[in-house]
Amino acid sequence: MTSLRFPAVLALSLALAACGGSDTPAEHSAPDRADGHTESSAGLPGGHIEAGAKQAMVKSASGQACVDCHGKDGNTPNGEDRPKIGGQYADYIEHSLQAYRDGNRDHPLMTPEAKNLTDQQIADLAAYFASQPNQLTDLSHM
Repeated sequence: MTSLRFPAVLALSLALAACGGSDTPAEHSAPDRADGHTESSAGLPGGHIEAGAKQAMVKSASGQACVDCHGKDGNTPNGEDRPKIGGQYADYIEHSLQAYRDGNRDHPLMTPEAKNLTDQQIADLAAYFASQPNQLTDLSHM
């Protein structure tokens, strides 16, 4: 067996665990949360898809909007180094944006973009992108 470092093993374990069910990310995120059916593991208020769609188009101080890099549906990034986020779990998006905003995760583009987002804006963005068609892939094809 090849030697994997702990973070890689943890990431692989989480990815495989997430693939165990037959549900899709959006089934347990944006629509349910928008109706108040589930809580955010990030401790955020319920997100609203329509508000998130509007927020995704808002240009930040840098002149960029979410859709400029990730595409309107979150599935058409403008570069190979930009992830597809359409259909991603809302909780994952929320935790990621909180980490960028709070300085616990660093990225030259995302950290400044998330810096001024409120909890509600993060919840709304997560609800919107989670509600989009899922083009994410997992390790089940391997």
